[in-house]
Amino acid sequence: VLLAIGRDACTRNIGLETIGVKINEKNGKVPVNDEEQTNVPYVYAIGDILDGKLELTPVAIQAGKLLARRLYGGSSTKCDYINVPTTVFTPLEYGSCGLPEEKAIEEYGKQNLEVYHSLFWPLEWTVPGRDNNTCYGKIICNKHDNNRVIGFHVLGPNAGEVAQGFAAAIKCGLTKELLDETIGIHPTCAEVFTTMDITKSSGQDITQRGC
Repeated sequence: VLLAIGRDACTRNIGLETIGVKINEKNGKVPVNDEEQTNVPYVYAIGDILDGKLELTPVAIQAGKLLARRLYGGSSTKCDYINVPTTVFTPLEYGSCGLPEEKAIEEYGKQNLEVYHSLFWPLEWTVPGRDNNTCYGKIICNKHDNNRVIGFHVLGPNAGEVAQGFAAAIKCGLTKELLDETIGIHPTCAEVFTTMDITKSSGQDITQRGC
């Protein structure tokens, strides 16, 4: 049973209304701009309390560090809330970084995207004889920005480990061409992202017959 109930913020009884800080009345969370600044210029908010942001501890830590550097260290670096790697630690892990396909279509338009995908078979599944086509990888590329990868998704063993490495590359502006030029480590699950050549728009079969 998988249950994702979400969390509401306990902001209604701490005096925010006294100083005029607005909250989302539906969930108690605080809307902020891209510098974590509320509608009251001298009040900032970070972490799970932010409206529409990720409820992840490493995100809160990073945002806090960057906010302190902007306020007191002369920095101008803002927290990147888009290219955040994360994983669902279900028995078959799911890892991602960047935009989901639906959000990418909404933001860029389907005609401006190319989606590459593939099923794959982990070598470790050979002996137990598990289904060849349970694991899945997908990248979403912006065709009008040098096929830059704006979404990365993997379903398979150790997906968190795979996503963490690719997240750094995505932060550096990873493109489909760079992935194609990268020599894969055989036989690994992550290798599938260096050999993807089937697009969703082509409708071609992505089933695999071996590792």
